[in-house]
Amino acid sequence: MEPTPLLIVDAANVVGSRPDGWWRDRAGATARLRDALGPLAESGVPPHLPGPAEVVLVVEGAARGVPAVPGVRVVAAPGSGDDTIVGLVGAAPGRRRLVVTADRELRSRVGALGAEVQGPRWLPT
Repeated sequence: MEPTPLLIVDAANVVGSRPDGWWRDRAGATARLRDALGPLAESGVPPHLPGPAEVVLVVEGAARGVPAVPGVRVVAAPGSGDDTIVGLVGAAPGRRRLVVTADRELRSRVGALGAEVQGPRWLPT
């Protein structure tokens, strides 16, 4: 098993779970989330996910132009963000994979592939 865990964050779902005015600037809210995730690449989310971790932020819609930063790979979904997340989980069967989302259907789909799932409040951001 690959020692570095894969932390995949459903940007639209996590951003949408926070009533901070994200609807006025989806790309800006996504960039703020991305920046908050950066330190997790080194630290992980102790004690449940020790670092280092590969952090992947899956974006869609108006947030597709948000670029990567050191520590956070940004994947722009060409269609459904959920399908992209499922594809990322399926492409890494030999790793610990943890998906952050509150989407029930997505939780079921990635869970069936062996990924762990946490809700947006789990993130220390």
